[in-house]
Amino acid sequence: MSKRDYYEVLSVSRDASEREIKKAYKRLAMKFHPDRNPGDKQAEANFKEVKEAYEILTDADKKAAYDQFGHAGVDPNRGGGGFGGNADFGDVFGDVFGDIFGGGRRGGGQRQAARGSDLRYNLELSLEEAVKGLTKELRIPTLAACDSCDGSGAKKGTSPTTCGTCHGQGQVQMRQGFFAVQQACPTCHGRGKIIKDPCNKCHGEGRVEKSKTLSVKIPAGVDNGDRIRLSGEGEAGEFGAPPGDLYVQVSVREHAIFVRDGNNLYCEVPISFSKAALGGEIEVPTLDGKVNLKIPAETQTGRMFRMRGKGVKSVRSHAVGDLLCKVVMETPVKLNERQKELLREFDETLTGSSSKKHSPKAEGFFDGVKKFFQDLNS
Repeated sequence: MSKRDYYEVLSVSRDASEREIKKAYKRLAMKFHPDRNPGDKQAEANFKEVKEAYEILTDADKKAAYDQFGHAGVDPNRGGGGFGGNADFGDVFGDVFGDIFGGGRRGGGQRQAARGSDLRYNLELSLEEAVKGLTKELRIPTLAACDSCDGSGAKKGTSPTTCGTCHGQGQVQMRQGFFAVQQACPTCHGRGKIIKDPCNKCHGEGRVEKSKTLSVKIPAGVDNGDRIRLSGEGEAGEFGAPPGDLYVQVSVREHAIFVRDGNNLYCEVPISFSKAALGGEIEVPTLDGKVNLKIPAETQTGRMFRMRGKGVKSVRSHAVGDLLCKVVMETPVKLNERQKELLREFDETLTGSSSKKHSPKAEGFFDGVKKFFQDLNS
């Protein structure tokens, strides 16, 4: 009887991803596994068929040959590799459930030492520092490779040996009824190697606690929440494995004058009543010093003035934002009697028939209030 199409066996499309193929395989392997179907010859045959399809379609070379030539491309009698008739159920079962119970098999190779952990350093900057950029000296506590044993954990002149229990895998497989469970090797504690003569300095760990000083360039324009990655500046890896990375997390302190929004800066500038009414020039602050801002006559409080190019240069696009100045009229306080008298005289000149001309907003408001009460009483 001719073999069924491997894609049909796994019920996946021909353009299915490796993840989809693996998912379909796990589902069908659980369904047809002999441990779940004792004495069922058909289930055993289905299990072998599913295993064969999976091993072909997850091997890039064999899959390419199968896609081009069909079963002939992977037939062992034609030089294509193929499979024998007997399936190693225990081995397959470990593949199916390995990811669930702690890592699974990885093609029989020795366990790789773990890469070092990433580190995070919280760096607080002033607004001026964030906008202009600077170079900071950071002192980082970390785990560094032991310089006595070069990170191997073994005393100088000796080397770690492969664990005889797990043969370097770092894990052993335990059968518990239906399940095959993988756990850390009890002899080497998951390392895959045994250190018979440990280094005196690191006591066999391969790493020692150490502080290092780094000179970090903070680019101009960084903002709250920005993160700078320094590759390879994290903790040293286990037994010579690559180090992790260092992430510098930026936070910017509140400023006494400016509020930042993206690349723009905002500030409030108090002006006197006379300056708002008559107009003139005032000095306003920027991060590069003071500049003059022209205030037109009859400026109302709350008006926003834009000073182009006086904001922040973007760290990404290098576009420069603006400074937006909101003028706020300040009511004079602690007036003497002469000043109060002058204000009363001035106020009298604004009342009467010409009041609407001088205070259009106030007149419009009170006209609206008057109409409101008329409509309410009608």
